[in-house]
Amino acid sequence: MSDAMHDLVEVVAQLRDPNHGCPWDLKQTHQTLVPYVLEEAHEVVDAIRHGDDRHLKEELGDLLLQVVLHAQLAQEQQRFDLDAIARGITEKLIRRHPHVFGHAEAHDSETVSANWDSIKAAEQAERGEISSESTSPLSDQLTKKVRGQPALAGAMTISRKAAKAGFEWDDMKGVWDKVHEELDELKEAVSSGDQQHAQEELGDLLFTLVNVARWCEIQPEEGLAGTNQRFLDRFSRVETALGGDLQGRSIKELEMVWQQAKLAIRAEQASKLTAPNNHP
Repeated sequence: MSDAMHDLVEVVAQLRDPNHGCPWDLKQTHQTLVPYVLEEAHEVVDAIRHGDDRHLKEELGDLLLQVVLHAQLAQEQQRFDLDAIARGITEKLIRRHPHVFGHAEAHDSETVSANWDSIKAAEQAERGEISSESTSPLSDQLTKKVRGQPALAGAMTISRKAAKAGFEWDDMKGVWDKVHEELDELKEAVSSGDQQHAQEELGDLLFTLVNVARWCEIQPEEGLAGTNQRFLDRFSRVETALGGDLQGRSIKELEMVWQQAKLAIRAEQASKLTAPNNHP
């Protein structure tokens, strides 16, 4: 273990010291730390999207802290420690890359992925997580894989695996037909006033749109994240233009200011693209 990692482990252990530690850290459990794991993981992704190395280094540190905290909690109960975590992932990487650490051959990423899935399934069957006689091995694998994922990411995982197994449309027209079918069903459910049914139909429509993304080789999570950021940028400009007071404004006035903000952002982006490069 490097000196830096050793220092981090020691600091976390001190924070959890029953006599001289931090009251906040001492009351944490695996369960109470779940929101922080998710938050730090999302902040790492945000830093990557923005290409900010300083931010990325900081957020990776925050995420690493969560790993060390969970290891410390487990070590205190003599269940496992950080070394066991590191050994486990090292052994898994070696086991699932026989084309690197063994004698298997894999000349493209598709073969690597197929080998990975096959080895993973064999491991799960050996541990009894998936019966070797299961009549739905793919479903069993996916149930375990997606249960910890955000819904959008889980939908993409399911869509890709199902398509690979042959559960797929013949062409893009079939996908669009399904989108329109699900949209009509959502409209009907909303009109009926049955909120539970409407929620189910909304889920069906979103899942179908994830399939559109897969067919078009675009990332729905990236698309939605970009839309969120664009909305916030435009909304901020609308608030500024109206002095922070949106109450009582007509939808026509708000839409006009929204469109002005949209055009201003596009003009700024175009200006940046056409600006001369001052670098030698």
